[in-house]
Amino acid sequence: MNIVILGAGALGSIIGGHLARAGAEVMVMARGQRAAFIQQHGISLTGLANFTVPVQVITSPQEIHTADVLIVAVKTADTEAALASVRHVQVGSALSIQNGVVKDEQLARTFGWDKTLGAAAIISGAVAANGSVHFTLNDYLALGELPQGTSARVQTLVDTLVRAGIRAEASVQIQTVEWSKYALFVSMMAPAALTRLETYKVYADPDIACMVARLVHETARLAAQRRIPLEDRGLLPIKTLCSVSLDEAVARIRQVGEALAARAPTHKISTLQDLERGRRLEVEETLGYAVQLGTELNVPLPTMNFCYRLLTGINRFLQ
Repeated sequence: MNIVILGAGALGSIIGGHLARAGAEVMVMARGQRAAFIQQHGISLTGLANFTVPVQVITSPQEIHTADVLIVAVKTADTEAALASVRHVQVGSALSIQNGVVKDEQLARTFGWDKTLGAAAIISGAVAANGSVHFTLNDYLALGELPQGTSARVQTLVDTLVRAGIRAEASVQIQTVEWSKYALFVSMMAPAALTRLETYKVYADPDIACMVARLVHETARLAAQRRIPLEDRGLLPIKTLCSVSLDEAVARIRQVGEALAARAPTHKISTLQDLERGRRLEVEETLGYAVQLGTELNVPLPTMNFCYRLLTGINRFLQ
């Protein structure tokens, strides 16, 4: 299986490094200093996995003509330009492990719905100053056919990832997994970026946890309008939080925060890492998409709108 990974940041490096170590035919597309580093030193992981492995690096999209699987791992703001650069590639399957849910529509516009797989990843890490990637979370990478179901191509890719050391799984209801992860992400992203606090503090504080709960509830209203059920998975039990009162949701979120204080006291969401480095935030394709969809579906999203406006303002001052 020929696998091309578009983007060699933390997530692309984690997936690509594991696949390469397992002997898969994998290429990563990178640019600038990141490309030069991997070409010279390979992909180096620390944390949950500790190894360095050489990986073929592609710096020009024109070098790629075919790919059995294309995995998109660039930042969401770079998606349209990145996909335009590989529009010529003949792909068997394409999937995105980015944040948000608009990613599937973007892939389908480029390669067609028949080539597009749904995917949701709760995997995280950070690129260190020395070029290595500190691998901190290997929860799950779910794959499935859209809008639902599984297939031989999904199972083949899942098996390949599992053998490589990634906790992958096939999901027959991938939109449920994607939207549940989306609710988790936006509810954590906005408070973390606005407060600049570690994840456990965001969840443990009663006032910030209230904002988290409101964002979860608002995202769930959008999913309900799209007739997509949510599920309990990952750090927060999203489905449960939407079925209880706001006060009960806040109490449950704070319990998660207390547990994280002992388990992962230094964890910061990728958005906050970008902010601390002065990089542009993934606002439009995450919060912005929700705001746009809320307008189209006539679903009021007061907390989402408030956070979106603040983060859009912050974004104007970032590179």
